[in-house]
Amino acid sequence: MSAGELLGIDPSELRFSFELGKQISCQLHLSNKTDHYVAFKVKTTSPKKYSVRPNMGIILPRTSLDILVIMQAQNEAPPDMQCKDKFLFQCVKTNEGMTAKDITAEMFNKGAGNAVEECKLRVVYVTPLRHPSHVQEHSEEGPSLGASVLENDSTNSTKLPSPRTLKLEEKNSTIEQSNRLHQGRELLRARGRREYVSTWLMFVVIVAFIGLLLGFLLKKT
Repeated sequence: MSAGELLGIDPSELRFSFELGKQISCQLHLSNKTDHYVAFKVKTTSPKKYSVRPNMGIILPRTSLDILVIMQAQNEAPPDMQCKDKFLFQCVKTNEGMTAKDITAEMFNKGAGNAVEECKLRVVYVTPLRHPSHVQEHSEEGPSLGASVLENDSTNSTKLPSPRTLKLEEKNSTIEQSNRLHQGRELLRARGRREYVSTWLMFVVIVAFIGLLLGFLLKKT
């Protein structure tokens, strides 16, 4: 924590978990250590790279305020992850009842005789933590006992058909039996037709023979 007579700043450096192509933020806690209204203003050596919310304001006596520092997404990492960027926090006592709209640049001008307190914070890049992947290690001597049991179970076990499979098999069996019965009836009908035709032809032949025989006998008489 950076401690001054007016403001306390925590933490004492800006630590960003650096990742390429990703916007990263860091939070700071400002606390007014006095019984006066304190105005603050934040500056940085790389204003296009960072944004601060809010970058200026009023902190009431014995109160605190959190500010957010946002680093824009970066396409390249600095050599050895060393960052030279810095932030400057300026603060000064103000009149009671003053608001952020009343803050002017002249208030932080030391040349005008203002008692301006300054605190510099450096930027630190840290590598984000990576969760180690859980990789199951196998013994070089052979498969584990658990694997052997699973293999034996999968080899010796008999798969039971599902209810849906049983219903399909039952339905197919019923259809097959129905087809067989239908084929049997058609076969009987065809056989009956053949027997009927044969009997009818035999009857016609007999009648014709009897007619010829009667005609022959009538001629003799």
